[in-house]
Amino acid sequence: EPGLRGDTATRTLKPATVETGASVSVPLFVNEGELIRINAKTGEYVERVKE
Repeated sequence: EPGLRGDTATRTLKPATVETGASVSVPLFVNEGELIRINAKTGEYVERVKE
């Protein structure tokens, strides 16, 4: 689901499936196709990355 204006103001999370098939909770402002960094130890979202 595309992010909406104001989605960065809260820490609300949504489920996302990454290329490996793992399910990760990401903030609402993260859109499909964007690159994200995931903590390898905890499996949690860390940040968006440019490339």
